[in-house]
Amino acid sequence: MAFPRPRPARPELPRQRVQSLQCGQGAVRAARFNADGNYCLTCGSDKTLKLWNPHKGTALRTYQGHGYEVLDAAGSFDNSQICSGGADKAVALWDVSTGQVVRKYRGHAGKVNCVQFNEEATVIVSGSIDSTVRCWDCRSRRPDPIQVLDEAKDGISSVKLSAHEILTGSVDGRVRRYDLRTGQLCSDYIGSPITSVCFSKDGQCVLAASLDSTLRLLDKDTGELLGEYTGHRSTTYRLDCVLNELDTHVGCASEDGHVYFWDLVEGSLALSLPVGQGVVQSLAFHPSLPCLLVATQGQVTLWREDTFQPEGDPD
Repeated sequence: MAFPRPRPARPELPRQRVQSLQCGQGAVRAARFNADGNYCLTCGSDKTLKLWNPHKGTALRTYQGHGYEVLDAAGSFDNSQICSGGADKAVALWDVSTGQVVRKYRGHAGKVNCVQFNEEATVIVSGSIDSTVRCWDCRSRRPDPIQVLDEAKDGISSVKLSAHEILTGSVDGRVRRYDLRTGQLCSDYIGSPITSVCFSKDGQCVLAASLDSTLRLLDKDTGELLGEYTGHRSTTYRLDCVLNELDTHVGCASEDGHVYFWDLVEGSLALSLPVGQGVVQSLAFHPSLPCLLVATQGQVTLWREDTFQPEGDPD
């Protein structure tokens, strides 16, 4: 006799704190998972980058080479390289195993707010307060960028990449999407300075957080507003927004020490997670698990779903 298959459970959200990393880097400006979610990077106001296994709470390596605070970082798909950007206006390419800077790219006229690798980790895309996005070839020795995107009228706060697109959010209140296959630019006007943008996992939607304390979900192709999410506080700082691993919930950092999650379709508030005192500086959602990294002040905390057993293996 065959039993009927159980109905898929409702997606779980991270509600229990399972690790706290005391980073020792001053204020943590960004926390980012690597491609498979087994490791994470933290960017410090003390000019350092650190690589961690957040599931075990262990620090693996410190990277030193920026001249001022580090504002963002990303790992390559094969975990062999890291790119980072900082308030020293530089973009750095690091060798993970040696801890050395492989290349430094200089060309931005202001601090570099955001960096991303393309899928093959052959190009680094960086966004700066100087209103430009620059694309740097990791394989060539040439010092200048292979492309400069200068359509923004104010600082670039967030950059994300898909296989053939560059998504940017900027202080001029616009979300811009560059389609590299067709050479087209699509621009959507939000009206309030944008702090963070991201693609949904299915590639159909774009999520944008802005300084009017509102999160907006847009149809990627038409720009149609699909949802608005409010309840958090975002008026001053560059705060991250995320989608969970199943695209069922949208989340945002808040200046009141909480992380908020809403049901993507219904728009209802699903979770208000009290993280700590002060501003939640950075968020990162695990690529395949209900697992969240949160940076507040000098520490990073790892959150998992209620049914998770901390003594078990996190993978």
